[in-house]
Amino acid sequence: MDKDKIVAATKAIIEAVGEDPDREGLLGTPDRVADMYAEIFAGIGVDPKEELSVGFEEAHEEMVVLCDIPFYSMCEHHLLPFHGVASIGYIPKGRVVGISKLARVVDILARRPQLQERLTSQIADTLMEGLSPRGAAVVIEAEHLCMTMRGIKKPGSTVVTSANRGIFRQKAATRAEFFSIIRQKRGLQ
Repeated sequence: MDKDKIVAATKAIIEAVGEDPDREGLLGTPDRVADMYAEIFAGIGVDPKEELSVGFEEAHEEMVVLCDIPFYSMCEHHLLPFHGVASIGYIPKGRVVGISKLARVVDILARRPQLQERLTSQIADTLMEGLSPRGAAVVIEAEHLCMTMRGIKKPGSTVVTSANRGIFRQKAATRAEFFSIIRQKRGLQ
């Protein structure tokens, strides 16, 4: 990450909108923005499959689901945040990973300029490639600030995307079980 370029660009934006980058309240803003970008784009260049490299041989071959993993990402079209929760599941084929690893996969992939649709697919594909399970499923629900604070201005609108791989795509009953677990967790029937 080139922090000096981000600092210079932020100063230019401050000037372009008609403000003084040397004003007391804005004086440290370019450095803070550079630090923020380093944090929120920390997933660029990181291979999320690395998180899945340490697993455990286990005879468990039933569904494993982690619900409501909070995430924050940046819409690549407007560089505004979108945020929400991801629910992911997989059916192991003799190998499981620690559940924190699943949340880390979501974080790594969310910490780069993204589209929600791509993020959903990337998580499912990472699980398939990193775990070689019988199948994987992902549902993401998110609010996009590029739609709520500008443009159409519809706060509270939620975008829902899903990706199904392997047995989740092939068998409607498996897919239905995954969605049922998510609904039950939220108290919905």
